[in-house]
Amino acid sequence: GPTLEMRRGERVRFHIDNNLAEGATVHWHGFELPASADGGPHQLICPGERWSPSFEVRQRASLYWYHSHLHRRAGSQVYAGLAAPIYVRDDQEERLGLPSEYGIDDIPLIVQDRIIDGSGQLIYPSGMQARMMGVRGNRIYVNGTEDAVFDAATGQLRLRLLNGSNARFYDFSLEGGAPMQLIASDGGLLDRPHPVRSLRLAPGERAQIILDLAEGRPLRLVASSPDNMMGMMGGQGRGMMGGGMMGRGNDGDPSDGVFRILDIRPADTARSVRLPAELAPLGVPDPSLAVRTRRFVIDMGMMGGGMSINGAAMDMDVINERVPVGQWEIWEIANASMMAHPFHIHNTQFRVIERNGRAPPPLETGYKDTVVVNPREQVRVLVRFEENTDPDLPYMYHCHILEHEDAGMMGQFVVMNS
Repeated sequence: GPTLEMRRGERVRFHIDNNLAEGATVHWHGFELPASADGGPHQLICPGERWSPSFEVRQRASLYWYHSHLHRRAGSQVYAGLAAPIYVRDDQEERLGLPSEYGIDDIPLIVQDRIIDGSGQLIYPSGMQARMMGVRGNRIYVNGTEDAVFDAATGQLRLRLLNGSNARFYDFSLEGGAPMQLIASDGGLLDRPHPVRSLRLAPGERAQIILDLAEGRPLRLVASSPDNMMGMMGGQGRGMMGGGMMGRGNDGDPSDGVFRILDIRPADTARSVRLPAELAPLGVPDPSLAVRTRRFVIDMGMMGGGMSINGAAMDMDVINERVPVGQWEIWEIANASMMAHPFHIHNTQFRVIERNGRAPPPLETGYKDTVVVNPREQVRVLVRFEENTDPDLPYMYHCHILEHEDAGMMGQFVVMNS
């Protein structure tokens, strides 16, 4: 879908016409907005109907996205193309002088995997393995393009990465191990640039990196697909549904599990530019502000049955949590299953406090709306819903492996006046 661009503080309205033969929704992933405009399962757009949500853009500058959130059909609709990026810009970020010219030195990379059969048809599998592991494709597409190439004209290149796949995790790196400067996570800029050699993104997660092209050498952004299963796969290496499935777009031995994401060809005249030493004053999250702790246990039965949070599958008629507006809370997300799950909370950007009692890594020190919870792990986040109360219309929290969400790994909460 088309890239949308918004500014913090402005009010936007959209007219979304459903010309499909089935219902659909459009969820604004990462946005703080009224529940009636959230685009979750309750904001169904029936065939032939128009939905016209309006809301104030409250987010910090970053990359967000919009996608279908139809109850029990999000996986198939996102897979078929109902997803696209959103740029939010603001004055604070623009003062830093970071690369920001869309398509020139600032480009989104929407990474998705798909299964294409011999006749060129898109195949969405629906068997037990797809339900259990999530749908994973045999070909990689970046902004809808296979074997993507970018001709750079500047000395710095800003890449806004979005894992738009249904289920596949990616470890991104530059071929040869050159460093990348990590500058932002889901909800915007980090405190400072962090040099990293690899970057793991689960479905729904975003990150922004700066590449230095001044030496004039071509660069290749690549990705491996780590296992997100516990046990003999270890949760860290390549794996079961990783390498060897890519076919086209996989440069080198198909068994090495490394996929080509983007070839970057720099200009001869590119000049290096120094990044600011400081990006955004984030402050340290203060868990003592929390007046309540809520616990969420993710689990999944064997052979794809029993997808649940706190022992219950998603029920459109059940409000699982009622949260007072403006109240700081700690949400503990524990994973009782043998598989890693990206946990997404609507209507907020939260801060990760700790992961199994340890401080979060650089990608998780800023604002997040999706966080990975590995097998047998617990992640604690500090969260507050600042406005947009509605005692009846809920928001969602769920696993962002879309087939898990569709199978019931999702719950509902309302934000209420105290």
